[in-house]
Amino acid sequence: MTSVDAYFGRVAVLCGGKSSEREISLKSGTAVFDALKRLSIHSQLIDVTDNFFDVVSKETFDRAFIAMHGSDGEDGSLQGALKLLKIPFTGSHVLASALAMDKTRSKEVWFSHGLATPDYIEINSKCCKKQKWGEILSKLGGTVIIKPCREGSSIGISSVNTEEALKQASCRAFDFDDRIIIERKLTGQEYTVAIIADQTLPSICVKTNAEFYDFKSKYKSTSTEYLCPSGLSKRRELALQAFCFDAYSALGCTGWGRVDVITDDKGLFYLLEVNTVPGMTKSSLVPKAAEAAGIKFDDAVYQILETSLS
Repeated sequence: MTSVDAYFGRVAVLCGGKSSEREISLKSGTAVFDALKRLSIHSQLIDVTDNFFDVVSKETFDRAFIAMHGSDGEDGSLQGALKLLKIPFTGSHVLASALAMDKTRSKEVWFSHGLATPDYIEINSKCCKKQKWGEILSKLGGTVIIKPCREGSSIGISSVNTEEALKQASCRAFDFDDRIIIERKLTGQEYTVAIIADQTLPSICVKTNAEFYDFKSKYKSTSTEYLCPSGLSKRRELALQAFCFDAYSALGCTGWGRVDVITDDKGLFYLLEVNTVPGMTKSSLVPKAAEAAGIKFDDAVYQILETSLS
């Protein structure tokens, strides 16, 4: 065995799965796997499907690099399975993963810690027909964002400002989850802060010409800009990094992740969500922030994998 093999052993790179983020996950997994090969770390790329337990049990893996996004990969399910199999893994553990994946639960934790996040109302699909959409719209400021509670990559999200549009957008969001949140829409600047080995990286300012930063803006638009450095003053940058790390820690997250934030019209920061398994393609935001901090892609992958040792 080489020294690096002795250090990490055999690594399973887990990606794919069946969530709505499958294709993005496959790209992340491939990028991570290629980096591990360049680092001479013994690894295998695995598309997590129905035979996951058979594959992982049949092969002998010393640890897993989780590159699965969305349900099953980020909601604690995969983490629980790996814990049951006694296979160490990257990223947050079961409870933190479940909390971060659930937008309502995240907000409840943040409110309890005094961390700002936009006001919201949660609706269950069973109660959809009973809702007074006009009252909800008025209570949340007249313009709102509708989100499935447990989805990522801005899937199923809409922005509306009329009663009828709110009703229709909510029905569409229920296609992705039986629980949705209707959130007060803030129109300030969006930022994201990556965390690797529990250390915050330089913030990224996200600029889009779209009405809001949706799936198309993230993955298909050629006009979306990602500024790193973000243009914040040193004082504001440090405040944002501390704010994001507090949000990450409040949920119990460990290892690595990415915190998304928006400002209000006064420039105050508000939490949107924590991603416990962010994208890891070379064009993803965590690698961009790492590069700004002087950390090359392969080194970032190595540092993330190293967190599975703790």
